[in-house]
Amino acid sequence: MEQFIPLIPLMPLIGFAVLGLAGNNISKLMAAIIGCTAIAVSFVFSLLVFNAQLGTEESVTVTMFNWFEAGSFKVELAFLVDHLTSIFLLIVTGVGLLIHIYSSGYMHDDIAHNRFFTYLNLFIFFMLLLVMGNNYLVMFIGWEGVGLCSYLLIGFWHKVDAYNKAANKAFIMNRIGDLGLLLGIFLLYTKFGTLNFIDIKSHLAEIQVGDPTIVVATLLLFIGAMGKSAQIPLHTWLPDAMAGPTPVSALIHAATMVTAGIYMVVRSNFIYSLAPFTLEFIAIIGLITAFVAATIALFQNDIKKVLAYSTLSQLGYMFLALGVGAYSSGVFHVMTHAFFKALLFLGAGSVIHAMSGEQDLLKMGGLRKKIPLTFITFLIGVLAISGFPFTSGFVSKDEILMSVFYHNKLYFYIAAAVAVITAFYMMRLLMLAFFGTFRGTHEQEHHLHESPASMTMPLVVLAILSMLGGLVQLPHIYGGKPIFEEFLNSIAPTLKHEDASLAMKEWLMLGVTCLGLVVVYFLTKKFYADDKFEGVYTGFKKTLANNYYFDEIYNTLFTKPLNFISQYYNAFDRLVIDGGVDGIGKLVNWGGDKLRYLQTGYTGFYLFAMVLSIAAFLIISLFNLL
Repeated sequence: MEQFIPLIPLMPLIGFAVLGLAGNNISKLMAAIIGCTAIAVSFVFSLLVFNAQLGTEESVTVTMFNWFEAGSFKVELAFLVDHLTSIFLLIVTGVGLLIHIYSSGYMHDDIAHNRFFTYLNLFIFFMLLLVMGNNYLVMFIGWEGVGLCSYLLIGFWHKVDAYNKAANKAFIMNRIGDLGLLLGIFLLYTKFGTLNFIDIKSHLAEIQVGDPTIVVATLLLFIGAMGKSAQIPLHTWLPDAMAGPTPVSALIHAATMVTAGIYMVVRSNFIYSLAPFTLEFIAIIGLITAFVAATIALFQNDIKKVLAYSTLSQLGYMFLALGVGAYSSGVFHVMTHAFFKALLFLGAGSVIHAMSGEQDLLKMGGLRKKIPLTFITFLIGVLAISGFPFTSGFVSKDEILMSVFYHNKLYFYIAAAVAVITAFYMMRLLMLAFFGTFRGTHEQEHHLHESPASMTMPLVVLAILSMLGGLVQLPHIYGGKPIFEEFLNSIAPTLKHEDASLAMKEWLMLGVTCLGLVVVYFLTKKFYADDKFEGVYTGFKKTLANNYYFDEIYNTLFTKPLNFISQYYNAFDRLVIDGGVDGIGKLVNWGGDKLRYLQTGYTGFYLFAMVLSIAAFLIISLFNLL
């Protein structure tokens, strides 16, 4: 197995190098083949590594070379592969491969097609580096790499100024979180003298629960996760990231970049378990994010914006799971979310493709008859994310809610409400897009058509995974076994709950989900045609549609003051900064000019100065005697 491990990140790196050097000198078909083949080979090696991990609980470390040494500080470029790594390898390369295949059809007519695949391959390389690094510094390089690639991909259509602003926003807000992550890494090195995951874990036996340094370090690390995984208040960049092509939205929002924060916390679970305050903080932030994002999604009319806020909400669910100590449940939801959210984004791309670029839900309608395969697969994605019984989303959400139920009943009720809200806005999206009569232009209706096989085939695969992905963790009252939980138990121990009322809670979850979907269906069926909520809903709807005015608040608190200060920066720079530096130089020149008269070279002046000095000393001595 060890010989395959370095090849997993190497293949997309080679793909990036070949595509980057070739540029437009190769055809679009050849660029797509190279890009897809690189990820496909990486996926095969990931399968081989995963298969080898099935038979053992031992981790494998492969050291490539010594990166650098500074005194006692030594960092190796090394890969750590264990059960957690192998799961993320399959998610990143598997879903990444499907998105690459989809992109070959979706981006076929784009003039920068080859550049797009170059960026995609580089993105996958850095994501693999992130999840495979055996220490925090290698992970940080991958972390920063996916941030760079997200900037390139979000602003891919850089001739549109709004897209450039969205890319800048994502990059800057991630830098805020990354500063916290970097400070946390520094603090861990100060505490343990190493950044290696396994070495840090071996030092924890002597650390007490609630150690102040550990609490501060874990909080700083989580700030990094808040930026990368878009948790409140560092969340506003994610909806704007919809500026990128739809495959980018699927890649960033489904299985890769935004789940990096989840991976980092789970990888560091042995540290976080010693900081119960931080875990509670994570749970609260996750719960707030899940609820706020779900309510915002209720009144979004852009099909991709609905899915973006849905991603925020589901990420909140994952952090809620981590906050209550249910690490394996959080990772399980990462996996199922990768399936159904990639399906939904790619399905939305198929809808946009059929609508000739239109993304407004209010201008769609009746599409189920025009693009039936997209409709069927999209319906499966909606059912999965809504928690429809026995879909992958139902099982993973059920696992999280079970853990939350035993941790804090209030958290459970809010999380259950979020599940119902999720069903509402996803059913609303489905009804607006696929049911009723077509509300677009006659020209759009005339050009409605199903997407090519390169786009629909990934949809079918993801739909199957969205339906059957939960079988690896199906609750025992349904005849299943916790296969996923047992596989991760050696890396991220699972919370143990008493079985009393477990069956009742399972059936309660089943009942709530079904009732929610039934109510949602009739409500959305009533309101989908004109999308009007009158009366008391008007102000509430406006607030939610505008993201609770987070951007306006940030603009008032941070952007405007900085812009105001920058207007006077030139004067400040000239008078204070340059004036201070230049003033010191002028003072030295002036002093030297005056002091040079003390060295005239004339003997008479020196005799006069000597006599004057003697007289001064005599006067001083006289005053001292008196």
